[in-house]
Amino acid sequence: MKPLPLADPRRPMPRDAASRRAVAEAAVNTLAAERRRLEGAGEEWALARTAYQLRYWRFVRALVRIIDGPDDPRAARVKGERRAA
Repeated sequence: MKPLPLADPRRPMPRDAASRRAVAEAAVNTLAAERRRLEGAGEEWALARTAYQLRYWRFVRALVRIIDGPDDPRAARVKGERRAA
């Protein structure tokens, strides 16, 4: 498997929420594309490594969404109003 800079877990996460979401989403998209490429090539070890990294970045993406909230600030406000009513 070739190194994928967008999916490097050692790279620092940005401070602002929108950038963190973008980094996590880019990593997931990059790894998903790499997995599709490797499935056709039949490289089992590289495919397993990609699947491992993809699980990690999907977890990070979910954490970022939980911690930072939704992409659309209006969604949180509407959701909060529904719960209060």
